[in-house]
Amino acid sequence: MPFQGFTTDDFDVFQIDGLEPRMNALIARVRPKLNELGDEVAPLLSSLTGEEMFPHVAKHARRTVHAPNDTWVAWGPNKRGYKALPHFQVGMFQSHLFIVFAIIYESTNKLTFAEAMLRNMDDIQTELPGGYFWSTDHLDSKGTPHTDMDKAAFTELSRKLREVKKAEVTCGLRIDREDPLLSDGDKLLAVVRQTFETLLPLYRMSF
Repeated sequence: MPFQGFTTDDFDVFQIDGLEPRMNALIARVRPKLNELGDEVAPLLSSLTGEEMFPHVAKHARRTVHAPNDTWVAWGPNKRGYKALPHFQVGMFQSHLFIVFAIIYESTNKLTFAEAMLRNMDDIQTELPGGYFWSTDHLDSKGTPHTDMDKAAFTELSRKLREVKKAEVTCGLRIDREDPLLSDGDKLLAVVRQTFETLLPLYRMSF
């Protein structure tokens, strides 16, 4: 089935109390759409990056008590998993959808990216859209607008990536849950493609 996009009902699953009830709703309502999105976008990212990219939908398997506040599909160059390498994600909190490049704390590539970010700081500042967001915690639903990322902020981000074990970085676009774009699969796929094209230089800096 072609990807249909997301509705406000999909975001409402994060209002459901309890791990098991919320997980059941995520599995029934949201995960099928993430699987469809993963399959749709994988060939695009493979073409953009020049390497085969594999989709990985979040299973939240390690959770035993607390219900997840977000969920996602990630694409990376390893069929077995994505966390150890730089990757791309589309996911959702209760408030919004996110489309991002990410290096989470498990990856040693964050050291490479930290140094490349300092070298290319001027280009990053000028070439990324002002509406993008940065975060040093993939669980953070807020983040810092790109327009607020001056040289001091990028320098501090680089320092954290090099010195703090749990440090990580995400960068990309956020779309409010009420935006009608989200319910139009074709239009949303076009925005995902455009966003990943814009974020591709960050991905390449991380190797």
